[in-house]
Amino acid sequence: MSRRYDCADAGERATGLREAASAIRRGEQVVIPTDTLYGIGADAFNAEAVAGLLAAKGRGRNMPSPVLVGSPTTLHGLVTDFSEQAWELVDAFWPGGLTLVAKHQPSLRWDLGETRGTVAVRMPLHPVALELLNTTGPLAVSSANKTGGPSPATCDDAFEQLGEAVSIYLDGGVANFSQASSIVDVTGKVPVLLRAGAVSVEQLREVVPDLEAGS
Repeated sequence: MSRRYDCADAGERATGLREAASAIRRGEQVVIPTDTLYGIGADAFNAEAVAGLLAAKGRGRNMPSPVLVGSPTTLHGLVTDFSEQAWELVDAFWPGGLTLVAKHQPSLRWDLGETRGTVAVRMPLHPVALELLNTTGPLAVSSANKTGGPSPATCDDAFEQLGEAVSIYLDGGVANFSQASSIVDVTGKVPVLLRAGAVSVEQLREVVPDLEAGS
């Protein structure tokens, strides 16, 4: 049976974070609040856990899971060929609603789906998410909805779609932005906007003026 913890209550928050970390270590899935939407998370380095995440969403391997990190320094162990412009985007918008698609370290033993050597990575601006991430390390996290379903701005939204497929629900109230992160591909010489979202194109171009719009 799924358990839900109200993170507005200090005692429940501490218990919920502890239980969520334990669930992650067991290879289970948890729902967490972020600054954009609610997310469903699993150990990024546990292939079975990530497969369970994709299955809970009804999502195929052709749509691999993004990864959330608790600190920009974590990138050093995850990505390679990270450009100066990519670091400028990190400095400007992390933690926050910007996901960067970068080349991942070829030595990493993970299976996020059919990534073609890349990873979509973000540092969220949410205290509950960050506390969990700094306990567990990088998590595979995708929006906590069924594929094609409505975006989950509340814990109730997430539970209505995912139900008992998730072990632990951390309720952090209504998501601040209630929209998905912006996604920028930094694998090439020029950053490319793949999805407009929480960070506007104008904000991005203030940092990287040559940002291109994806097709």
